[in-house]
Amino acid sequence: MLKKLVIIIILMFANINLFAQQYTFGIKLTGLSIHPGGAQNAHIMKYKIDEKGVFVFNPGIRLSFEYFIYKDIVSIKFDQGFYRDCANQFAGFSHIGIRGRIFQIGNHSLNGGIGPTFFFRRNWYKIDGYIEDDDFFRGGPNDNWQRRFFWWGGEFEYNYRINERIEFSTSLIPIIPPIIPGSIHLGIRILNN
Repeated sequence: MLKKLVIIIILMFANINLFAQQYTFGIKLTGLSIHPGGAQNAHIMKYKIDEKGVFVFNPGIRLSFEYFIYKDIVSIKFDQGFYRDCANQFAGFSHIGIRGRIFQIGNHSLNGGIGPTFFFRRNWYKIDGYIEDDDFFRGGPNDNWQRRFFWWGGEFEYNYRINERIEFSTSLIPIIPPIIPGSIHLGIRILNN
């Protein structure tokens, strides 16, 4: 399965080079996790903003590379994030997806995208007081890591163009109850025209 995914990505790259117009690099600070209704394990969440763990700060960094295949409207985007999760442990994600501009008005634009996403984190079973509460991550009490793969991970991204080369960018990974918590990221995008 992994070999097939790598081959597909390589073939996509080979085709993209023929049609690309421009690319962007991005760096964002992660983020704020949102758990609608609160989190059963709020008691182990070091950076929770409220007692129920509805809002939890997840300090970290997210790097992206976006390659446009149709003008500056449709692109392929690669994201890699590393952060401290809600329990203050090392976590991250890897994502590749197709993106499209939803609208652009003056310096404001909204993009949306979807594609495969792999999440990982240090195992919460090893934390004193952890209550097994969700089916989101795979991995049992004896594993060092927990993980989850989705073919359909997505994002909405708002950008404000500061000048011809730099945009302020914020993104939201949508909340799809009850499985996926939302998260918000802030950063900049460097444009290459």
